[in-house]
Amino acid sequence: MTTAVKTSAEIREAYLQFFESKGHTRVESSSLVPNNDPTLLFTNAGMNQFKDCFLGLDKRAYTRATTSQKCVRAGGKHNDLDNVGYTARHHTFFEMLGNFSFGDYFKTDAIHYAWEFLTSPHWLNLPQDRLYVTIYHTDDEAFDIWHNGVGIPADRIIRIGDNKGEKYASDNFWAMGDTGPCGPCTEIFYDHGEHIWGGLPGTPEEDGDRFIEIWNNVFMQFNRTADGEMHPLPAPSVDTGMGLERISAVLQHVHSNYEIDLFQHLIQAAAKIVGTDNLDQPSLRVVADHARSCCFLIADGVNPSNEGRGYVLRRIIRRAVRHGYKLGANDTFFYKMLQPLIEVMGEAYPELAEQKARIEAALIKEEEQFAKTLEQGLKLLEAELANLKGKEIPGEVVFKLYDTYGFPADLTADIARERELTIDEAGFEREMNAQRQRAREAGKFSVDYNSIIKTDEITFFNGYSATHRQGNIVAMYRDGESVEEAFEGDEVLVILDQTPFYAESGGQVGDTGTLKSETGILEVHDTQKSGAAFVHQCVVTVGKVSTKQNVDAQVQEQLRSAIMRNHSATHLLHAALRQILGTHVQQKGSLVASDLLRFDFSHDQAVTLEQLDEIERLVNAEIIANTVVTTEVLDIETAKTRGAMMLFGEKYGEKVRVLTMGTVKDERPFSVELCGGIHVANTGAIGLFKFISEGGVAAGVRRVEAVTGMRAVQWVQQQEQTVRQINDLLKAQKEQTLEKVKANVSQVTALQKQIEQLNQKLAHVQAAELLSSVQEIAGRKTLIAVVDNMDANSVRHLHDSVKSKLDDAVIVLAGVADDKVSLIASVAKAHHDKVKAGDIIKHLAGLMGGKGGGKPDLAQGGASYSAELPQHIDSLKQWLAAQA
Repeated sequence: MTTAVKTSAEIREAYLQFFESKGHTRVESSSLVPNNDPTLLFTNAGMNQFKDCFLGLDKRAYTRATTSQKCVRAGGKHNDLDNVGYTARHHTFFEMLGNFSFGDYFKTDAIHYAWEFLTSPHWLNLPQDRLYVTIYHTDDEAFDIWHNGVGIPADRIIRIGDNKGEKYASDNFWAMGDTGPCGPCTEIFYDHGEHIWGGLPGTPEEDGDRFIEIWNNVFMQFNRTADGEMHPLPAPSVDTGMGLERISAVLQHVHSNYEIDLFQHLIQAAAKIVGTDNLDQPSLRVVADHARSCCFLIADGVNPSNEGRGYVLRRIIRRAVRHGYKLGANDTFFYKMLQPLIEVMGEAYPELAEQKARIEAALIKEEEQFAKTLEQGLKLLEAELANLKGKEIPGEVVFKLYDTYGFPADLTADIARERELTIDEAGFEREMNAQRQRAREAGKFSVDYNSIIKTDEITFFNGYSATHRQGNIVAMYRDGESVEEAFEGDEVLVILDQTPFYAESGGQVGDTGTLKSETGILEVHDTQKSGAAFVHQCVVTVGKVSTKQNVDAQVQEQLRSAIMRNHSATHLLHAALRQILGTHVQQKGSLVASDLLRFDFSHDQAVTLEQLDEIERLVNAEIIANTVVTTEVLDIETAKTRGAMMLFGEKYGEKVRVLTMGTVKDERPFSVELCGGIHVANTGAIGLFKFISEGGVAAGVRRVEAVTGMRAVQWVQQQEQTVRQINDLLKAQKEQTLEKVKANVSQVTALQKQIEQLNQKLAHVQAAELLSSVQEIAGRKTLIAVVDNMDANSVRHLHDSVKSKLDDAVIVLAGVADDKVSLIASVAKAHHDKVKAGDIIKHLAGLMGGKGGGKPDLAQGGASYSAELPQHIDSLKQWLAAQA
């Protein structure tokens, strides 16, 4: 490698090659959706995919790794969204170059590797006199390595103490959470030069842009327990990170990350797409940055929605679109940013090109939806302005439009300026800060990593072809503590050296059954994994058991067989869905239990009944074909050439288990997937496949549930029994069922129409009677009445009849039916300055423990009936009298 390394792509490759030369295994970037980690919204650091390695829960075939990890920080406590486009280094999406040691090398090697890569003429060749380092203030070992080992002058090594309010709370002390692995850091800073304002770390000017952190070495050497004590880890580890965008700016001799080659390509493309010649606009940087995060998130299976990850994605897309509109875009444009992104990042991340059609479709759909939202937001804003008192739009109104309806605050401010109004920026910021605080609270780690069973034991699974085996108890835990014995009634976790019990994985539930020793019996309620160990969750039902005892391990065969049928049917279902709905279908989650199978998949509309029937026929055709189900252990590259399906978010090793099933067409088996689960020997063993439900679980994600084998037979029989009962009620033969139901529905519809007409006539009669109850309250004609045996629809008819005969009045009606009270109120426009219909309903419904609201002229609500209704009506009259 030479000093010709300049482009971002070259720097990324140079980094990975350097660490490969140091014995590191190159590991692909993990998905932006963290795998089995509920504590993270998005992958936001290179170490996320290795967290279980650092915790000792996962053993890899390597102890050194290097990655270029795609990261997103735009939600939860890691949220850079509002700063993007206006600073030199804030992004929603970035790449983190990292090298990791899992109990292998430690401080000395980590520091020397970093220095060599940065300063060696064979690699990046940075000038040494422009580099400074920081260490944790008590880390004399790191100081000695830097000073005496590397040769850094003492005055360029900066000790950073506890600067965040408590012990070990420092910019140079890292922790995975409140408990668990932690340790000191050492960071490397680059001096951009005196022409840029800013000071060294630890000085009052440290927030300036002159000295920029480019590398961080985290030394995990302690385990912090809940009492705050630091215990040395038996195998200290290293986690490092260097932002690709930051180091690219250094090597390309520019100050802002947005000036590097990668961003310049995207910014120029954005300018061409929206039709502007001015490349120095913050909005172009927003569009360029957001294109990266949105396209990568969609490629990793996130879809725009109103909650969780989908909500964050929706916010990023809408912010980008809004800035595009500010630049002059007057048509759908954002999807056009994908192609220039593929041009600069597609080689490193082929999923962008592979999923181009799906990404573009999602972006187009969201932008079109946002255009409608903007139209709705304008109407809502106009309504608020119509009732505005004074010249300032309240901050809570601006926030409501922004947060609930996606209406940008800057657009509200633009409209306000056009009307010679202002917005309450301080009030808006208070609401925003409250939202950020809620997001930070929701994003906090809440896991005590010391409560997790950590073990170096390895369990050999021998249950693919058997449900009964012998095994030895190698470890046993009660209440999180290792024990040698357990007695009748004890709940314990048991680890065997070998077991036929399948541990929950890949959607398949853990096995249940029994473990029998010479002295006792354990009932196994579940089986889970901890690292390489299978943990049997047990209750001692007879006698006692001890470690080192031999046990007969017996899986419940009937449940295992049912699970196998459902798991194999899931694979056939996945293949059938892709054939009928399209290859955009990807698994988003699954549950394989003994009583049913559940399958979540990407699809942006409901599956029609005709499509469900077609999918069901296709799966059952494969079952009837009764083909042999085969499994092979292959290296990952061979599996890819076989066309094996690989799921987003899953971690695969160098060797994988490939499951093939179904008929062969054009030399391609019906289903080929990677799977470590347990399956039937022949597809015919599944028996029968039957859908029982289909529905949506999130934007762009559908869920189907199905049953197989005897459960499917039972379900079909239950449906037939229901049809027989319907026929008995209709006094119809089986072939007459549909015609009889249609006739009954038609008759009911006609009767309902007659009832509706009668209610309208009755409303006119009752309206005439109610007019005699009109009274004057606070100088306003007012009618307040309670009417019996009237549901919400009937009360609305009655109100309309009364209102047509009563001008310039306040009308409040309460209809009572089936222990419910339906409320409706209207107020003539002339009285809106004193009283509004929405306020009336909120007051009355509130008295009754119900809810309601509406506009100044008309509002509705409801509540449960209580005997205190007359008192509430009297109270309303007093309240109205006070609105003078």
